[in-house]
Amino acid sequence: MGLFGFSKKKKLDFFKLLNLQMQRTFDGVKLLDHYFKKNEEDVVDNLCKLEHEADEYRRFIVDDLNQTFITPIDRKDIYALSRSIDDIMDLAKIIVEEIEVLEVRPNQYMQMISTNLVHATSKLNDSINHLKERPNLSREAAIRSNLLLNNLQHLYFEAIKDLSELDTDISYRFKLREVFHRLLELAKQIKLTNNILLDIMIKTY
Repeated sequence: MGLFGFSKKKKLDFFKLLNLQMQRTFDGVKLLDHYFKKNEEDVVDNLCKLEHEADEYRRFIVDDLNQTFITPIDRKDIYALSRSIDDIMDLAKIIVEEIEVLEVRPNQYMQMISTNLVHATSKLNDSINHLKERPNLSREAAIRSNLLLNNLQHLYFEAIKDLSELDTDISYRFKLREVFHRLLELAKQIKLTNNILLDIMIKTY
């Protein structure tokens, strides 16, 4: 027992939990990309499993935040970063579910966009992995991720423009457009997470 009857608790490793949550989320984005290329039916189930694992790590983070007073970085930033990572996973799962419901066939533009999303998420994953020990590398990875996402905008506009030239009924084109909007939403969420990281580095390091 310590002073005033409090026992000394093991130091909580928020960086490790964030890394684990981000790794599961990165796996989810890679699975989304695999779905666009292979269109395998078990992807939804596998994404649900990954989402559950990522949610568990998020719950650990929130629970630990409620039990400790001193944190390595601002507690609000830890919470915001974990929540933003959670939103990435949620969107990846929603995209696959909507494609299944809308009965859309993934096309070349979706495949190219999803590949770019994997590359951007890979850099985001690197950024979080380096956050504790190598903040300069963390900052560099987050900036590179944002640059990849900026290039993705060009693909998105090309895809939307190409919709008007497709020889399909208008209702199917609207379904395709909905999927592209979701992909852009995912890109924006990854960028938001990068920006939260960059803000943390400015305030902490």
